[in-house]
Amino acid sequence: MNIGADVETASLLVSNFIALTLDASPWLLLGLLIAGLMKAWLPSQLLAKHLGQGNSAIVKAALVGAPLPLCSCGVIPVATELKRSGASSPATSSFLVATPETGVDSITVSYAMLGPFFALFRPVSAVVSAIATGFLVKTAKPLTEPQSKSAQAKGSCCHSKTQVEEVHTTETATSCCASTHDKATEKSAGQKTLQGVRYALTQLIDDIIKWLLVGLLFATLVKTFVPTELLTTYGSGIPAMLLMILISIPMYICATASTPIAAGFIFAGISPGTALVFMMAGPATNISTLGVIKNEMGASVLSRYLAGISVSAIAFGLLLDELVKILNIDINQQMQHSHELLPLWLSAGSALLIFTAAIKPIRRKILN
Repeated sequence: MNIGADVETASLLVSNFIALTLDASPWLLLGLLIAGLMKAWLPSQLLAKHLGQGNSAIVKAALVGAPLPLCSCGVIPVATELKRSGASSPATSSFLVATPETGVDSITVSYAMLGPFFALFRPVSAVVSAIATGFLVKTAKPLTEPQSKSAQAKGSCCHSKTQVEEVHTTETATSCCASTHDKATEKSAGQKTLQGVRYALTQLIDDIIKWLLVGLLFATLVKTFVPTELLTTYGSGIPAMLLMILISIPMYICATASTPIAAGFIFAGISPGTALVFMMAGPATNISTLGVIKNEMGASVLSRYLAGISVSAIAFGLLLDELVKILNIDINQQMQHSHELLPLWLSAGSALLIFTAAIKPIRRKILN
């Protein structure tokens, strides 16, 4: 028994878990706050109208999600709230693909690190793959009525006395269980905003924290025990892309954070198209997201969601490799060195806030 090796492995596991948590926390917190403000400010009827049934809802969801600076974890609470507010499963799936795969922040980092061609190709592939996945999800069998009611009951702010008390801000008028239009319109901007923040840091975080922890643990195991050499050995082609998808599914990685990793893969010998597969499948698929999809929309939607992302990622990866050859583009010459994406104080502060909000006894003392 090699005690030294065991201690080193344990230390690496802990450090990787901390690093992934710090990377995820600011984007998760941003996603929670956006979801909470959506709950407080956007009428459910408006979301249901534009992101409800129909083909246009799928396209709108992709176009709305693409520029948002949300990553794999941050998009979960926003998409959950969209679904509970009336968005259809195809539109929600389209939003779940487009949002983490690209964003204003990741496009700028892609331009700096991978060059203009990659920066242009990436958002286009994200939007098209999101729309394709949404249309594929449209063929899924809908949840049965009992399951749908259960999901709605779980998502309602009225399903638990404790959570109603936590979301409650002033009187009955500030509760999200208030039913009259007049009471809703009487709320001040500050009251609405505070209600949204409270909702995000109480009920919403309770609904997703389990899957977030599971996802981070899986990502830690992948990062610790799957060597980069396993990827670079294959280089390019469909086998390499399939391997990249298999590794990406349990992994948590932001679109922005995936950029320097993809740059490292390209420097190590992987083709740009294979790196693109990682940048598409990694942010859009992880254990946390897949668990929430299954709970909110069912196994039939989940299987089509995975199929849509996998096929789209490989198709665009192959297309990128071909375009690079045809247009004689040297991606390596356009690439820049990696740099720190977010300051440590912001990551650590966000992680501490989420950790505090997730522990109910501590949270109640602060809110009360």
